[in-house]
Amino acid sequence: MLAWSGWAPFDRATWLMEVAPVLIALPVLWLTRKAFPLTPLALVLTGLHGIVLMLGGAYTYARVPIGFEVQEWLGLARNPYDRFGHLMQGFVPAIVFREMLLRLSVLRPGLLLTVLLLACCLAVSASYELIEFGAAMALGQGAEEFLGTQGDPWDTQWDMLMCLIGAALALLALSPLHDRQLSRL
Repeated sequence: MLAWSGWAPFDRATWLMEVAPVLIALPVLWLTRKAFPLTPLALVLTGLHGIVLMLGGAYTYARVPIGFEVQEWLGLARNPYDRFGHLMQGFVPAIVFREMLLRLSVLRPGLLLTVLLLACCLAVSASYELIEFGAAMALGQGAEEFLGTQGDPWDTQWDMLMCLIGAALALLALSPLHDRQLSRL
């Protein structure tokens, strides 16, 4: 998928910025696979998130074809693939961070863990928005493809809200399954 997405992307610089998390995560997961193996749930979600990033990198988020289909089906004013990407930006890290905190700290499932996980996911989202801002300032006009705002002045806020919703959904829906998988490690 990575090779396909990088074969002839819409914009090479945008592709590189969008798939950078994949280029970082793949070697880290490979190098830590024996010392710190992740649960199947965390691995599958990480792979799915990588696919979302690679599609967004290949086409740019505003041009992903499935997004146009969803836009038409729902009568939306813009391609919603970017919103889905930010939902995944919360959904997947919530489980990965949950796994790391439960395995490497004294935290246990409960309110404190949930609040901390939501805060961590929002911190990642805010950091990403600041990276986008820095890239936009550095790239000038070329930043529109990377930002993918599609004319929405509230895009940054929507991105962070979608991340928060994704994190909350993951914790609500997947924590019991995640706990069972963690108990098997």
